[in-house]
Amino acid sequence: MIGGGIGMDTEMDSGPVYRRQFWAKSDRESPGRIHLLEHHLADVGACFEALLELPLIRQRLAASGGLADLDEATIARLAVFAALHDIGKVNIGFQTRIWREADYPPGRRPSRAGHIVDLQPVLNGNDGDTNRRFFDALGWWDEAAQSWDDAGGETVCGLLIAALSHHGRPLPLEGQRNPHPQLWRPYGGLDPVAAVRRIGELARRWFPAAFAPGAPPLPSAPAFQHHFLGLCNLADWIGSNKQWFPYIDAPDDGYITTARQQARRAINEIGLNITQQRTAFPAAPPSFDALFSRQDKSFSPNAIQQAAQEPPLDAPLVIIESETGSGKTEAALWRFAEMYRAGLVDGLYFALPTRAAAKQIHGRVSRFIQRMFPPENAPEPVLAIPGYLQAGDITGRHLPDYQVWWDDHAADGPYPHGPRWAAESPKRFLAAQIAVGTIDQALLGALAVKNAHLRAACLARNLLVVDEVHASDVYMSVVLEALLAAHHGAGGYALLMSATLGSAARQRWLRPGRRNDAGFRLNDAIAVAYPAISVRSRAAAGLAESLTPANENGQDKDVAIAAVPEMADFAAVAQQSLDAARAGAKVLVIRNTVGHAIQTQTALQELAGPGAAARLFAVNGIPTLHHGRFAAADRKLLDAAVERLLSRGESRPAGGIVVVGTQTLEQSLDIDADLLLTDLCPADVLLQRLGRLHRHRENRRPEGYARPQCVVLTPPEGDLAPLLQTGRNANGLGPHGYVYPSLQMLEATRRLIDAHPQWRIPAMNRALVERATHPEALAAITDEMGEEWRQHAIAVAGGHIADAQIARNSLIRRDKSLFTDNRETLFHDNEENIRTRLGDDRLELPLTPPPPSPLAPSESIDNYIDKLALTRRWLGDANLPDDYAITPTPTDGGFDFSIGDRKFRYDRLGLRRA
Repeated sequence: MIGGGIGMDTEMDSGPVYRRQFWAKSDRESPGRIHLLEHHLADVGACFEALLELPLIRQRLAASGGLADLDEATIARLAVFAALHDIGKVNIGFQTRIWREADYPPGRRPSRAGHIVDLQPVLNGNDGDTNRRFFDALGWWDEAAQSWDDAGGETVCGLLIAALSHHGRPLPLEGQRNPHPQLWRPYGGLDPVAAVRRIGELARRWFPAAFAPGAPPLPSAPAFQHHFLGLCNLADWIGSNKQWFPYIDAPDDGYITTARQQARRAINEIGLNITQQRTAFPAAPPSFDALFSRQDKSFSPNAIQQAAQEPPLDAPLVIIESETGSGKTEAALWRFAEMYRAGLVDGLYFALPTRAAAKQIHGRVSRFIQRMFPPENAPEPVLAIPGYLQAGDITGRHLPDYQVWWDDHAADGPYPHGPRWAAESPKRFLAAQIAVGTIDQALLGALAVKNAHLRAACLARNLLVVDEVHASDVYMSVVLEALLAAHHGAGGYALLMSATLGSAARQRWLRPGRRNDAGFRLNDAIAVAYPAISVRSRAAAGLAESLTPANENGQDKDVAIAAVPEMADFAAVAQQSLDAARAGAKVLVIRNTVGHAIQTQTALQELAGPGAAARLFAVNGIPTLHHGRFAAADRKLLDAAVERLLSRGESRPAGGIVVVGTQTLEQSLDIDADLLLTDLCPADVLLQRLGRLHRHRENRRPEGYARPQCVVLTPPEGDLAPLLQTGRNANGLGPHGYVYPSLQMLEATRRLIDAHPQWRIPAMNRALVERATHPEALAAITDEMGEEWRQHAIAVAGGHIADAQIARNSLIRRDKSLFTDNRETLFHDNEENIRTRLGDDRLELPLTPPPPSPLAPSESIDNYIDKLALTRRWLGDANLPDDYAITPTPTDGGFDFSIGDRKFRYDRLGLRRA
């Protein structure tokens, strides 16, 4: 042993072990039981080292620093930094946190302290004496600053800051803490400087290659520091799990051997190490038919699916543009299989625009994975949606102390923690090999929010597939662009899919950071082939080639479309929908706002009466509708019911039905309606909604609905001019008169409907999108309509600029060093206000006691709602109680609650203000 462990001084030689040794982990269940600091540092250093034994994780980190791979000495040096992540715990204020009253010697008691921010005065030199003693005690810091670094010590300082930021936020070097030298001086037999000295000596023993002469300097790119931070965060989470790293309170100079064994075991059990899976993978993956056949029906790839395989597998970005229902999902999955076989990616994150779409695609991806891999090596795709606990077909339930009970556990069997570790917390979703969730989970890897670096580092090894990309949300587009820049900068791969991508948006993805006017004029944009595959190559960054399928995908349909001025006539909309349902049609009604959807549903129920209640969408016999203001447990019920009622083939129930919903039903869902009624919306969004109409040819249609029909609801007399009254609730259509900000886009779409009573899809898709979204087309409408419209266009443009700036201010600055540019890398104090979607300002409210769900049967285990998401705007000036717990009052069919003078109701219509 070197000095008998880090802790004992000659001043004390007895007492509980937590007083005699420096600890890192304390057991809440068994007070006084500890895990030594030196052991925990070895655990995390070993976990980091084991992570870099995995080829793609190592190569992605190398790529973030501009290298093809990392040499042995660089890996060892990075492992040293990872091991130092908790060195701040040597301070006396932290070590005495678990002491009892009798443990303190007479005299001064140290102040309580943390182990990260309280290092600030030591690191920035404000506590100069401690700074020098601290780094001198390591024994090799000056050597490292000279021989590991060709930037005068700036690189090693940046990497140390990254390691110390392992809790998920960059460590600030200025402010917040004043010098407190007493924290770092001996107390009660514990000597922090002696502890640092032992840690420095142990680091040399653990990672000797780090100190070998002649190794190249560490990468100095700021992006390398940020990626390293994410991997340190991951290593700490793994190394802090006592199921893999049980607490040991006796010093052991050979403990690093145990730590390495446990680290490799943990990484294997989690599923990060896929070496065995790759070895068992067939030389050629199963055929397209074997991967996607359904109900004994064989399949051959259509034109878009075949064309998606033509770009080089190592192209960093591929964009698939094709009509809804044309098989883009299968094209993406097939390409993933080939990329996995080639060793370019380890796994897949499939990002969808909505929770309902993610839930449905998860089932399809799970079936695909079961066919792609041999049964004994098939991963379980994680459903990456907060509120769900699902891996493959198995669901789980949260238990106390962060445990999870999975439904396939034997009652008396061991708890198999590893294989579903990533599924058990939203913060770990992206560590899964295969995951399906909303785009929000991926976008959090680009925003300056806690654990963002972890998410991005985990995502880097996998193929990122983003479904339903479009240009209507400036904020999300800026965040996605930043995410893709980080992903590609680390050598990652992405695939974007869209049925309605305009030329401006396509150029943004293909030529990031550049304005390109070539082919940007309206007529040129309309002339671009559709469907199409566009590619950005790594060798010629910023240059794109367009590959066009040789023939159509066999998904063409002619939609009879008409605009009717009944947007605010809820009784008329309800009557037409109910008449169609009585004729046997499955009717989908998509309203732009939750308020309009609820008013439509209420009108339907009044018209239907008891005799026609069976024609209304219901869950467990309770009439309802589909939107985003339902509790997570009820959303599960709603999603399942919609999928069943509007399904395909033999599983499709007989008879007519009316389903009312909002934008939650418009994207990525494999649902099929006979008739669509929809509010006016931009043409690209309208085409998404039309994708839910006559989606599957094998479905039988009732008489009178053999052809696809869409009714587009517009304001009275089809006149959008009253909506220009910004600042008012014009026509009851919400702030600024409408949910979509650009009235030029809406007017362009309305004119396209009037001019073309029949839309041929996909032949007209390109022209429809460009004529309704292209700047040239919108400018022509503005010029024609006059001054009010010109002022509106200026306001919309200003709003876009503001939204883009808000997004940029919310992004991680990966181009800035965590050391030399420290202030610019810090996260905002109001981090909770940063959102993946600009309008999403929801706050989760716990309900105590949890009331019963208005949609679940009383005998169901899921019958209770423990929390609700409430938009902050609804609170006004009302203050939340300190404990944020809301006490609901039962009502007939739901419950009420109040916050200040604001009253709310939750029932079968969802959450709304009372």
